[in-house]
Amino acid sequence: MGDLFSLFINSVFIGNILLAYFLGMCSFIAVSKNIETATGLGFAVIFVLTVTSPVNWVVYHGLLAPGALAWAGLPNVDLSFLKYITFIAVIAAIVQALEMVIDKYSPLLYAALGVFLPLIAVNCAILGTSLFMVERNYTLVESMVFGAGSGTGWMLAIVSMAAIRKKVQYADVPVGLQGFGITMIVAGLMAMTFMMFSGITL
Repeated sequence: MGDLFSLFINSVFIGNILLAYFLGMCSFIAVSKNIETATGLGFAVIFVLTVTSPVNWVVYHGLLAPGALAWAGLPNVDLSFLKYITFIAVIAAIVQALEMVIDKYSPLLYAALGVFLPLIAVNCAILGTSLFMVERNYTLVESMVFGAGSGTGWMLAIVSMAAIRKKVQYADVPVGLQGFGITMIVAGLMAMTFMMFSGITL
């Protein structure tokens, strides 16, 4: 249990999928203009990562990994080269289901997220989490915890950015830095801040 807690904390702070690996920056910059929208998208990312990571683990170890098809009498078959397209297909299917649920139960959030909700399907943070899971050889439970932690870290980053951008609106920002310029500077400072967690050992 302690190892799982350490893995969760590590994926939220130390190895933050967004601020340590800079994955998922497109929606991070675009949706962080409003705190409510950023929070909604953050919860959606947590859900998608928590579900897709273990599902992709099962798909990889049950069908794609070297020797995974031994149960079918094909012990020498290696389909691991298909993991990119397979993971994307799984993610797209789950995001489509999530999109329909949000559209039905929260039309305002659905309208606010706009095109960025279906773009979760091609969000590199979502795919990157599944690829990290394979690379680091996590178990099924570890994959679920890692997915939830990565999603939580992503949400923490985007909500923090939305709050900072709200404050920046009332700041005296030089004309040349207004808009995208100051946003990227803030993102860089946030990444540097999260680097302080790298010295923590759990």
